[in-house]
Amino acid sequence: MRLRRTLLLIDWPTGYQKVIIDEVDSTMKEARRRQKYITQPTWILAKNQTNARGRRGRVWSNPNGNFSATLALTLSEDPATLALRSFVTALALFDTLAYVTKATNLLSLKWPNDVLMEDKKVAGILLESFGSGKITDFLLIGVGVNLVRLPDGIEPSFGGKVQPTSLSDFGFKINPEDFLVYLAANFDYWEKQLRSYGFSELRKVWLSRAIKVGEMITVRTGLDLYEGIFETIDDSGNLVLKIDCGAKVIPAGDVYF
Repeated sequence: MRLRRTLLLIDWPTGYQKVIIDEVDSTMKEARRRQKYITQPTWILAKNQTNARGRRGRVWSNPNGNFSATLALTLSEDPATLALRSFVTALALFDTLAYVTKATNLLSLKWPNDVLMEDKKVAGILLESFGSGKITDFLLIGVGVNLVRLPDGIEPSFGGKVQPTSLSDFGFKINPEDFLVYLAANFDYWEKQLRSYGFSELRKVWLSRAIKVGEMITVRTGLDLYEGIFETIDDSGNLVLKIDCGAKVIPAGDVYF
């Protein structure tokens, strides 16, 4: 089955709303404030964020010209299924960056939610979900991409061994509004593949684009640190690490090279 197609025309995907704001504290917070009014998938793009954050509550600065947006989805699914949107978004980001740069060979995916360019972090994803009981009905997907320059005060990723980067470092230029159109179209495509074929087919594509598969990595989960071979990701998107005593299945953590 061939899941990938070439984008020839870029149109805003049917059924999605778009909100563009000059300045906001955080697109994630803005999505929460708008929750009761959101009835269909809605992208919220901010030209400037004043109080954004990344994974695990880390501060995230957003210089003008960089891409910061949140996709708000009204879904009724269990948390494990919702978490697969991290991979949907990663594939959409990969395709968008490949389309913009025409430099697919420079791009790779890092578990669980980063996109690398020449082994440096160029984009990241943050998921937050809200609901009650075992069912979640509101999912936020935050996306940050370094289009023009690095955020102020950013710390190196992966234990300082891999530096962040931006598209401008490679001579590529695109404004956030145009990038959003490409990203929204690609997200719509991969979301439809997930709904039509399940995660198994997306998993194959993700693994073909992932960095360090079959190589030694270190994973930190809270206070625990594991070192082993990055064997694969399973059908739930968990990282499978081959260690001395067998296989360690890791649902969430930070990967270091």
